[in-house]
Amino acid sequence: MANLNIDSVKERTFDAIVIGSGMSGGWAAKELTGKGLKTLMLERGRDVKHVKDYPTTNLYPWEFPHHGVLPMDVQEANPIVNRCYAFGEDAAHFFVKDKEHPYVQEKPFDWIRGYQVGGKSLMWARQTQRWSDFDFEGPERDGFAVDWPIRYKDIDPWYSYVEKFAGISGNRDGIAELPDGEFLPAYPLNDVESYFSNHVKANYKNRHVISARCAHLSKPNQIHIDQGRTQCQSRTLCQRGCPFGGYFSANSSTVPWALRSGKLTLRPHSVVESIIYDEKLGKASGVRVVDTQTKETIEYYAKIIFVNAAALNTNLVLLNSTSNRFPNGLGNDSGVLGKYVAFHNYSAHIGAEYDGFKEWTTDGRNPAGGGYIPRFRNVYKQETDFLRGYASGFSAYRFKQHNYDGVGASLKENTVKGDLGPWYVGSHLMGETIPKESNFVKLDPKLKDDWGVPLLSISVDYDDNDEKMKKDYIEQLTEMFTSAGFTNIKPSTNHQSPGLDIHEMGGARMGNDPKTSVLNKWNQMHACKNVFVTDGACMTSTSCQNPSLTYMALTARAADYAVSEMQKGNV
Repeated sequence: MANLNIDSVKERTFDAIVIGSGMSGGWAAKELTGKGLKTLMLERGRDVKHVKDYPTTNLYPWEFPHHGVLPMDVQEANPIVNRCYAFGEDAAHFFVKDKEHPYVQEKPFDWIRGYQVGGKSLMWARQTQRWSDFDFEGPERDGFAVDWPIRYKDIDPWYSYVEKFAGISGNRDGIAELPDGEFLPAYPLNDVESYFSNHVKANYKNRHVISARCAHLSKPNQIHIDQGRTQCQSRTLCQRGCPFGGYFSANSSTVPWALRSGKLTLRPHSVVESIIYDEKLGKASGVRVVDTQTKETIEYYAKIIFVNAAALNTNLVLLNSTSNRFPNGLGNDSGVLGKYVAFHNYSAHIGAEYDGFKEWTTDGRNPAGGGYIPRFRNVYKQETDFLRGYASGFSAYRFKQHNYDGVGASLKENTVKGDLGPWYVGSHLMGETIPKESNFVKLDPKLKDDWGVPLLSISVDYDDNDEKMKKDYIEQLTEMFTSAGFTNIKPSTNHQSPGLDIHEMGGARMGNDPKTSVLNKWNQMHACKNVFVTDGACMTSTSCQNPSLTYMALTARAADYAVSEMQKGNV
């Protein structure tokens, strides 16, 4: 019996454990297995294998029972996730339904999740921008949060490393506040987008409209072919899962690459209840898992642990990992675990029309989505009554104005005859929010989920800084649109709850001082040296760039450091 127990423990012991299989978890598994570590990847949801498990990827619109629109009863049963732009009949199976995984909203928060292998990397918007020193130096310069323990030079080579493998399309634009990367050919702007880009360049200092940078294989290199991926077909059906591997996802790239090494054990249907802390060793020894199918509790052991469950779930796991040494959550000597959660403000838009370029229209689809306007406020100096700044999207399109009068043959004829209307242009805000102690998550003291894990309680909201930023965005873009000759300009703001940006960050922030942060400059816990956090929970501030590329780079960097330290016997 004793030998059987020893064998059982041996079978459940690994060099490394990765909690989560999405954007950052996939990179952790790829890097750790690539360095020879026997690695266990734990995913709370089901397995999703590339191509095989994309049931809608090649369906035509008329092959969907409701032509792509979810039935009203499904929409009404899921008021939170139904607000997400990608929650439709073609991709609903990749999203967590409201009643299946509840949480507590102390303040309204739309928590959009994807519980499966690959996580939200299957249905993300694929926008990828590097951060600059304007972003990493922001808290120190502007006096909020705590100073980042790294600067651009620390992560620059790791951006290059992950860009080459993931495949990022873009132009080398030479903009200091948006560093260039290792790019595949960019997706070009159309004529109206180019017109606006040229107009802004000629009439505004330090403002730019560039081709959006995105994680699509516009022209694959050998490393992408080696992954089994091929050129993006510009279908823009990405949220269904791409059978070509044309955009980066953990499912098409990092996870199969790690599995190919022979060093990865992938275990889906595994809710991580907590990380086990060994009081005698003074470090984490493993994780405690509840099998979602059998409800069995199982323990797995490893020398190093990477926590990549996505920002808020990572906070949940760490807060629930209590011991005599850490009664308030693993590594929480500072008391800031779960606090200083931030997000991106996407609650303003502006649309207009343009009467020029009537000899042209668009043909085909642009997977990059059009143009991108990098941050131009408070970059080189403080010039507004709010801190930090915003980026924004920009796109232009034209379509036929169809006449739907008639019945039968006359309806068909009228529909085909539709005339092209004016060009429509649009932009949306992507604003940075300031991390605040009053924006936090915690464990509900009473409510638990089906696996005995406390529900997460979320208390996150906008503030006056966000409102001032939103007002400035409307004013500046209205003025830029007017200057460019756009007409019928219609700004709009909404009162959407935080969360629909799907860029929640913080709670286990990096910092130089263990008294005010959870992680050091290597994404390593100050107080528990063999635990690393490299998903959105690690972020000290949010910038206004899309964060996924930064998660990837931080993960690769931290994995390299962790293995080096393990080999030295330091973790």
